[in-house]
This record gives sequence, C-alpha cells and structure tokens, in this order.
Amino acid sequence: MQFEHLGVRPRIHPDVVIAPTAVISGDVEIGAGCQILHGAVLTAEGGPITLGPHVIVMENALIRASAAHRVHIGSHVLVGPTASISGATVGDEVFLATGVRVFNGARIGDRAEVRIGAIVHLRTVVPPDAVVPIGWVAVGDPAQMLSPDRHEEIWALQKELDFPGFVFGLDRETPDLMVQLTERYGAALARHADDRRVD
Repeated sequence: MQFEHLGVRPRIHPDVVIAPTAVISGDVEIGAGCQILHGAVLTAEGGPITLGPHVIVMENALIRASAAHRVHIGSHVLVGPTASISGATVGDEVFLATGVRVFNGARIGDRAEVRIGAIVHLRTVVPPDAVVPIGWVAVGDPAQMLSPDRHEEIWALQKELDFPGFVFGLDRETPDLMVQLTERYGAALARHADDRRVD
C-alpha cells in the first residue's frame, strides 16, 4: 500500500518488488533492485527516506523519518525482520539482523554488522566494519559496545545523549514530560488524517 503524505508520494524504481501488505508513506525513494517484504512499514513523517539499490527490508521492519531526522540507507543493505530504524544513516553493505533497533541521529558505517536484538542508540556512530554483538548496546561517538547487563554504564552514556530533547525537543526534567510528549507527537501524527492511497 502506498500513500501520499503531506503532499508527497513515494518514488519507487519500476523493478522494486513490494509485498501487498507493506506500507510506504510519503517522501520515500526506493532504488533499483530493492525488496520490501510483508508487513514492512516505511513512513516519512515530514522528512525523507531514501533506500539505495538492492536493499532488502524484511517482514514487519519499520523505517521512520521525521522532519528533524531523515533516513538514508545505502546500497546492498539487509534490514532484518522486526528491525526498527528511526532517523538514522546506514552505509553500504550493512547487515541489520532480526529485531535490531537503530535510533535517531545514529550513523552506521559501511560493512558494519548489527546482530540479532542489538541496539544502536541515539546519535551513536558505529564505524565501518564494526560489529555490534547479539543483544548488545552501541552508544556514543565513537560507539562503545556494552553488554545489556551493564545498564548503569549504558545509562551514564545514554543520559547525556538526551533522548527527549533530541527527538522531541522536551527537557527530561519537565514535570509532565509524558503529557507534553504524547500530545505533541499525537498532533504531528494526526497529519495522517489527510493521507491518500495512491497505488
């Protein structure tokens, strides 16, 4: 299913194969030889998504851009089932395994591997040819690779990256943070009320 969002339609190379249950919404450009499998969602929420040639987006993966955080995925990239990429840049020949999470402002270098269930946190830079191990967390610039049992160390690095400020423009110390966050984000998402199916 393809949707025009905020007046912009997806631009898809004619040889791309898209499963009938995939959703592609807004300012999305998909290069030659790509495969978008069942349940995948590519949604440009005010900022563009570009996929280079020969990208495979597997089942139920989510790729989301915002006005402040666009998404660019290079060529010959595999995005595994249930993976999630929000507002990040991914180089060429990258492997993003099943269930990975890549957050806003992250950059993943060419030929890097982010293995099953791993996380690349906000504004983190994973260098070319690096590996984020299964279930581990990459955080910082340059990325530090930490096992999930090292929560206090992860939080010490993550707190300085300021997720609510960087993504939503809100101070973490705001007393009603979640009230403001959900109302602001909900208003932005409500712009989908005017979407129009174009396929």
